[in-house]
Amino acid sequence: MTANTTTHTPDGTAAATAADQAGPGQAADERLRRWRMVLGGDSADGTGRALDGTDAAMDGALTALYGGEGAGGRPGGRNGTGSGGRSAGLGASAPSVARWLGDIRTYFPSSVVQVMQRDAIDRLGLSALLLEPEMLDAVEADVHLVGTLISLNKVMPETTKETARAVVRKVVEELEKQLATRTRATLTGALDRSARINRPRHRDIDWDRTIRANLQHYLELPGRDGAGTVVPERLIGYGRASQSVKKDVVLCIDQSGSMAASVVYASVFGAVLASMRAIDTRLVVFDTAVVDLTDQLDDPVDVLFGTQLGGGTDINRALAYCQTRITRPADTVVVLISDLYEGGIRDEMLKRVAAMKASGVQFVALLALSDEGAPAYDREHAAALAALGAPAFACTPDLFPEVMAAAIEKRPIPVPDTA
Repeated sequence: MTANTTTHTPDGTAAATAADQAGPGQAADERLRRWRMVLGGDSADGTGRALDGTDAAMDGALTALYGGEGAGGRPGGRNGTGSGGRSAGLGASAPSVARWLGDIRTYFPSSVVQVMQRDAIDRLGLSALLLEPEMLDAVEADVHLVGTLISLNKVMPETTKETARAVVRKVVEELEKQLATRTRATLTGALDRSARINRPRHRDIDWDRTIRANLQHYLELPGRDGAGTVVPERLIGYGRASQSVKKDVVLCIDQSGSMAASVVYASVFGAVLASMRAIDTRLVVFDTAVVDLTDQLDDPVDVLFGTQLGGGTDINRALAYCQTRITRPADTVVVLISDLYEGGIRDEMLKRVAAMKASGVQFVALLALSDEGAPAYDREHAAALAALGAPAFACTPDLFPEVMAAAIEKRPIPVPDTA
C-alpha cells in the first residue's frame, strides 16, 4: 500500500489530497492528477491528464490568480513553462472577482483562502475593488485584510465604510476572544506580585522570596544529623489587588505601511489593557506626525480607523510626545512598536530612550507584533537600543502578555531565541 501524501502548488496552496490505497492503475492515475494540478495544464506539462468537475473548478480558481502574465506571473501557466494559451487574471469586473472569491471559499480551507486573497491583492491589484460593499461581503476576513482596509480608509466611499467596519469588527472581536483572558490573567498576577508588602497575611506570603531573603538566618536543629531550618525575620508577601492605578503603559505604534498587522494587534491589546483598572493605558500612533488615540481605546475599531497606514517615520518626535505624558517614571512601561527605520533625528531618539530608562521607565522595543515572523528592520538602530539595555525583537501575540508582565515586574524581558 502506498503512503498518504499531499500535493501543493508552487505558490503554496494545496492542490489535491488523496491516499494511494487503490490498485496500481488507480494510483498511477491519481499521481497524474496531482501533477496536472501542480503544473497547470500547459502543453509542456507532460501529463496528458484532463480535469473535470471539482478539479476543473479548483484549477480554474488557481489559474486565475497564479497563471500567465495576466496575473503578474511568468508566461505560460502557473509553473512558468511552455507556451500554452491559458491566460490568467480576474479582470476588472467586480462580479467576476466576487465569483472567484466565492469559488475559493468553496474549494479551499480558510487558511488557504486567506493566503490566496493576499496574493490576489498583491498580484492583481484588487485593492480598489475592496472599496465596493459586495466585494467585502465575499472576502474571508483576517488580520491582513483589516490592514488593507485601514490603508484604504481615506479613499473609501461612505457607502462602503459601514461594511468595512463590520468586517474589521468581526476580526477584532475574534482577536479579543483569543487574547483578552490570558492577557488579563497574566498581567493581574504581575501587578499583584509587583506590589510586595512586608507584613503579609499568611495566605499572601511569597515563600520563595521570603526564604531567599532570610537564608542568613539558617539554624541547624540539634540531633537531626545536620538538618536545619530558616527562621524568617522578614516576610515578603504579594500585595492584594486594589482598584487604584498601579502602572502606566504607553503603546507607541509606528503606522508606516509595513506595520499593518502590528497596528491591528496593538490596537486590540491596547483596548484589553485599557479595560484593566490597575493600568492607565495610553495609545499613540505615528508616522511623521503623532496622533494620540487614547480617548478611543474603549473601541479598538475606532482606534484602527483613526490610523493612517503609510507615509514616513519620525520615532524621535513620537518618543518626545510620549515623554511629555510620563508623570510616574518608576511605574511606567513604554512599548515602542516599530521596524526602527527612523526618518527623524537618530541621535535624539537614542538620547530620549536613554533618558527614559535613567528616570526609571521600563522601555520595550518590538520590531513587530504579529505572527508574520522576523521583519525587515534597521539593524544599526536595534543594536544601539540593545546597548542601552532595551533589546529590540519581534514579538508574537502569544508572547506579548509575558513581555508586559516582565516589564511590570521589572525583571528581564523574555526575548525569543531567533537562532
